[in-house]
Amino acid sequence: MEHVTSTSLSRSAGVSTVNRPSVVAVGTIVWLGSEVMFFAGLFAIYFTLRSTAPQLWASQSEHLNVPYALVNTIVLVLSSVTCQFGVFAAERLQPRATGWKPSQWGMVDWFFASYALGAVFVTGQIFEYANLVSEGVTISANSYASAFFLTTGFHALHVTCGLIAMLLVIGRAYSVKNFGHKEATSAIVVSYYWHFVDVVWIGLFLVIYVLK
Repeated sequence: MEHVTSTSLSRSAGVSTVNRPSVVAVGTIVWLGSEVMFFAGLFAIYFTLRSTAPQLWASQSEHLNVPYALVNTIVLVLSSVTCQFGVFAAERLQPRATGWKPSQWGMVDWFFASYALGAVFVTGQIFEYANLVSEGVTISANSYASAFFLTTGFHALHVTCGLIAMLLVIGRAYSVKNFGHKEATSAIVVSYYWHFVDVVWIGLFLVIYVLK
């Protein structure tokens, strides 16, 4: 990603020029730092409520379908993998596929794959919510339900925002005649965000579904 974070000093015709880090990339990283604090607060709320009602947590967590959530987690992790392949294509300044083989796919193709997997993840969460509500686990039922829906719901909202960002990047790739460094930078900063929500979900999965 040298075109995004390069700090090299070059000399041309006796004039020194500095390639500074991309303002968009730096701004995204700083913003993600604030998002880390936001989710840290949600984790703190979850653990605080759990410590006050361990018996409630033990009984209510039995409603969770761990194998189902594990499959949904794998889907999201795979979307992060395809997103990174899209970044590699963007760094090659290759917006679209040059052949049918995955090794020949461009940024747009890989991002479409990530979008599809992310949409499957969100849909899976919606079905899980529907099943829990049908069993009487609603957001206002008790502190466990409130903590569960609050943490996973905010994460689902972030995933949805990531899906919208992917569509914007894909649309930008189609709208320009020449796919350049600006378009590649947009894809890269969106990948930062997507990897972030992926890591956050792994933490949520371990805390909510595994450490019951």
